[in-house]
Amino acid sequence: MVEKSRISYSPAQQFPVKVQDVEYLKHGNTGWLARIYQPQGHGPFPILLDVHGGAWNRGDRTNDTVMNQALAASGVVVAALDYRLAPQHPYPAQVADVNYATRWFKVHAREFNADPSTLGGLGASSGGHTVMLSAMRPHDPRYASVPLPEARNVDASLRYLVCCWPVLDPYARYLYAKKAGHDRLAASGEAYFKDAAAMQEGNPQLILERREKVGLPPTLIIQGTNDDNVPMSIPTNFVREYRANGGQVDIEIFPGMVHGFANTPGAESDRAIALIKGFIAKQLTRAAVLV
Repeated sequence: MVEKSRISYSPAQQFPVKVQDVEYLKHGNTGWLARIYQPQGHGPFPILLDVHGGAWNRGDRTNDTVMNQALAASGVVVAALDYRLAPQHPYPAQVADVNYATRWFKVHAREFNADPSTLGGLGASSGGHTVMLSAMRPHDPRYASVPLPEARNVDASLRYLVCCWPVLDPYARYLYAKKAGHDRLAASGEAYFKDAAAMQEGNPQLILERREKVGLPPTLIIQGTNDDNVPMSIPTNFVREYRANGGQVDIEIFPGMVHGFANTPGAESDRAIALIKGFIAKQLTRAAVLV
C-alpha cells in the first residue's frame, strides 16, 4: 500500500517552540527521558527522533540542542532521547532502546501534535551508528527485545535518516583510533562492544558488504573534512556500499569542519541545518510504502 504524506512541511516556516521532558521508557525502577521540542501551531507536524552521540558511553538528550531547536522552529516535532550507555550497558542495549523509542513515538506521536507516518531519525556520531543499525534491522529480535504491549504490531522502521558525522563502521573507527593514538575513542569502542567480533557484527558498513537483507531508508550524511573522530574513508565507503545495495543516500561534505560542528552556532551550522530541513521536506513529499 502506498500513501502520500498527510502533512505539508515548509522549511521557511517559523513557530514558537515548547520544550518538555517526558518519560518514554522504564528499565526496572529507572525511567528514561525524551526532550520534546514541539512547534506551537495548528499541525499536525512531522516528527523526528534525535539519537545523541558520545562514543556510546557519554552524552545525553541535550547534546544536539542547537540543531533540535532550529528544526522544531521550522515545524518539526523533535524527540531527543536519553538511553542506556556503556560500560554498564553494552551492545546492543542502546539499539534496543532506540528501537523501542521508535515504536513508542509511532504510538504516541499524536500526543505531541505529530503525524506518526512521518517519523524519521537523526543520529550524531555514535548516535548515527545506533539509529542506522536500528533502522536497518527494525525486526531484529535482539533490538526489539523491549516489549510495547499496547502496539505489538508496530515496528521500528523509519521514513528517512539524517546522520551527522556518523560512526557507520565502528570496527574501522576502532582501528583508526588505535593507530592514531586516540586512546579514549578506542577504549569507548571496547567498553560498548566488548570485542572485535561484536564491532563487526553490529556494523552498518559490514552489513552492507555482507549483502544482508536490511532496511535502507533514504539517508543524508553530514560530514566535515577535519573530523579527527571519523576519517573521511568511513562515510565515503558507506555511501558506495549503500548505493550498491540499492539505497538512496546523499552526502554533504563541509571542508575544514570538525566533529560536531553543526551544534556550534555559525555560518556552517546554519548551512548544515538548512540542508537537513531541505532533505526532510523532500522526503515528506515522496510516496511512502507502509510496512
